[in-house]
Amino acid sequence: MRSLELFTGAGGLAIGTSRAGFRHQAVIERDGNACSTMRYNRDLGIHPVSEWPIYEMDVADFDYATIQGEVDLLAGGPPCQPFSIGGKHRGHNDERNMFPEVLRAIRELKPRAILIENVKGLLRQSFSTYFEYIRLQLEHPEITRRNDELWTQHLSHLERHHTGGLYEGLHYKIVVRLLNAANYGIPQKRERVFIVGFRSDIEQKWSFPAPTHSLDALLWTQWKSGEYWERHEIARNDRPKQPARFQSRIRQIPPICRFSLEPWKTVRDTISDLPDPENDGFSDAIPNHRLNPGAKGYTGHTGSPLDEPAKTLKAGDHGVPGGENMLVKDNGKVRYFTVRESARLQTFPDDFVFQGSWTEAMRQLGNAVPATLAEIVAKEIHGVLKGKVGIESGQTTL
Repeated sequence: MRSLELFTGAGGLAIGTSRAGFRHQAVIERDGNACSTMRYNRDLGIHPVSEWPIYEMDVADFDYATIQGEVDLLAGGPPCQPFSIGGKHRGHNDERNMFPEVLRAIRELKPRAILIENVKGLLRQSFSTYFEYIRLQLEHPEITRRNDELWTQHLSHLERHHTGGLYEGLHYKIVVRLLNAANYGIPQKRERVFIVGFRSDIEQKWSFPAPTHSLDALLWTQWKSGEYWERHEIARNDRPKQPARFQSRIRQIPPICRFSLEPWKTVRDTISDLPDPENDGFSDAIPNHRLNPGAKGYTGHTGSPLDEPAKTLKAGDHGVPGGENMLVKDNGKVRYFTVRESARLQTFPDDFVFQGSWTEAMRQLGNAVPATLAEIVAKEIHGVLKGKVGIESGQTTL
């Protein structure tokens, strides 16, 4: 199926949608460092990047008339800084708000489906009215804003059109969900908003895929059955203390329990087979696995425990924020994750190499969509477009 990717970054979302069966007609990204990373992997022949037509340019300058034939999926992650909890919270007043460019692409391409990923802050209460504005624009992309019209006036126009119920022209059915990547087997507690829409002529039903992993299942393997420690060959005397914040929850789990979901994946599960980058002789043995020194924790920024999914990897407006993207070792000391370790936490393939300094590569990773999470969601979209009914949503149960 044919697709087009906007605001591609280093390619996490694009890798996932490619794996799900979509073939990109264009991947568009204006950041030169991110494009260098994609081109480097394309030139190495790394699948699926090797098949991508990469356009290093502003999305606003792209001519969609160059795309021949129907587009099945339009995907992308518009710059999140206007809505990020870690940003300046300017929202619709921020010049980096690129949702208008997403709407232009929808109007011109008329894709059968759309997939948009963005930060949790988009759902912040202070942005609730503007988020409703975004949603109504996505549902009715041809109801455009006049040059002399305030966005609040355009919102009223859209509300009247929406409640009128007579949808002529291009119209999309939109669903929104806040997903925690850890609930889908990604070793990172990363909450992101996913917006999925289907053109009104697509009649199949769709819902977001049900979670496959849970915290309770992880706690049971650690503190009830002990299977987690046995699998990692951690002797009883070497195991960490039970985290105080989970003790009440652990007590409520029956001694013998059958889980319908798999355990959350942890940092230890993800990186334990990599050599320790602090040991001499290992820094250059694996691409992107060089130690960045100088990690320090402070109040509120204490790093990621080894035996839980990692905290959300962050990028920041001006590089990685201090005290972030760190690992807390068994002895309580902290060090920065290497780029390779971070790539695993974002479920990039091991043969995918990031270009630039540690800070630049971590910025690319902090802005990325976990490739596996993108694949999971995109596979369900692909199934609907093929005429197959998607998986029904479910609940996390014991």
